[in-house]
Amino acid sequence: MSKSLKRVRAALEAAQIATEIRETGNARTAEDAAAAVGCALNQIVKSIIFQQRDGDALALFLTAGGNQVDPDRAAALFGAPLSRADADTVRKKTGFAIGGVAPVGHLSPVASFMDPALMVFPVVWAAAGTPRHVFSIAPAELQRLTGAAAANFVRMG
Repeated sequence: MSKSLKRVRAALEAAQIATEIRETGNARTAEDAAAAVGCALNQIVKSIIFQQRDGDALALFLTAGGNQVDPDRAAALFGAPLSRADADTVRKKTGFAIGGVAPVGHLSPVASFMDPALMVFPVVWAAAGTPRHVFSIAPAELQRLTGAAAANFVRMG
């Protein structure tokens, strides 16, 4: 078991969240993950990492699978200009590779925001630390666990 997957499992167990972690052939994209677990695209939680342009701070945007983060709305919520974090920064600061970034188990605390579109489902699926593993969780539990503020940061269109 990878260190990343172990960190996610430990974070879920520490929060006393009973969940299913499922290994898939490939869950690198929201479409792949939805097909692998047999759910709607918007039941997939995309963990998108942005970095403060003039600093080291990161922001995590938990987005419904069919939605995209609007960088201007994201920056307004965060309170500073943001850019998408590069793969090296994501791995170094979160401990996860892009395509397997989990909403929990990060190496360092990160400001988190959650797409309200996720809240309409009884269960959502998120990356469990690798591009091949996902876990199921009730959206309210995910919000509680991550401390994410529910906010509209998605691209309209």
